[in-house]
Amino acid sequence: YYLLFVFLGCRLLAVELTSSNTKPVVQEFQSVELSCIIKSTVTSDPRIEWKKIRDGETSYVFFDNKMQGDFATRAEILSRTSLVIKNTTRMDTATYRCEVAAPSDTKTIDEINIQLTVQVKPMTPRCTVPKAVPVGKTASLHCHENEGYPKSTYSWYRNSEPLSPDTKSNARFQNSSYTLNPTTGTLIFHAVHKGDTGRYSCIATNDAGFAKCEEQEMEVYDLNIGGIIGGVLVVLAVLVLITLGICCAYRRGYFANGKESGESYKTPAKPDGVNYIRTDDEGDFRHKSSFVI
Repeated sequence: YYLLFVFLGCRLLAVELTSSNTKPVVQEFQSVELSCIIKSTVTSDPRIEWKKIRDGETSYVFFDNKMQGDFATRAEILSRTSLVIKNTTRMDTATYRCEVAAPSDTKTIDEINIQLTVQVKPMTPRCTVPKAVPVGKTASLHCHENEGYPKSTYSWYRNSEPLSPDTKSNARFQNSSYTLNPTTGTLIFHAVHKGDTGRYSCIATNDAGFAKCEEQEMEVYDLNIGGIIGGVLVVLAVLVLITLGICCAYRRGYFANGKESGESYKTPAKPDGVNYIRTDDEGDFRHKSSFVI
């Protein structure tokens, strides 16, 4: 009996905490209560502290009877120990530790961890859809957003009708050759056909909501092999005609060098019967004519 009395007495003198919800979930910009309840204590004025643990770093939320940091303007203590956070943000997702020190109790300290999750609605996803693809070719469509928490999953729509992720289980899509990945948002057509033409859109969804991108048109067209061959032949014919024209121009001298086509400059020949004689006295040239009769 004495041991039982001691055990019960020690238990009654121990500070003990509990919580109504150790894993609260709230959407961004809403308020949330982190429940921390003193189940038992004999200390009339225990010391209350709240700490935030995120990415391995610990910081004070409530210390020395005051809110700390940015919590000073958007948080308060409720019912002596619980913590209320207003206007929550995605950065509030963390583990919060409620610590109570009760000096008059045999067990003077107790603590409890609250895991808070702040959900964030997806932003409008970025969608990439090719405008035109020839029949039989591969087409890749992409959809992604990185703001939502938890991470979004993706679904694709053609002409406002959902595309099934599993084409084999749905008779409507058994003739289609696409692969849809809801996790990455990628839609790949391995060999498009005319029936794949349409308006495509994507929706990103998580527990907080959804967002949709605008519809984009993708056209699947027939590849005109005859037209392509004809175009190549026309280009080749034009090149041949140009080459022949250049050759004819060369032969007719249209591209001859001006030096070759012009008359060459020659020193004038001396007229017959005129001899140029220079004398020492005159210092200049004079001519002497001789006449032949």
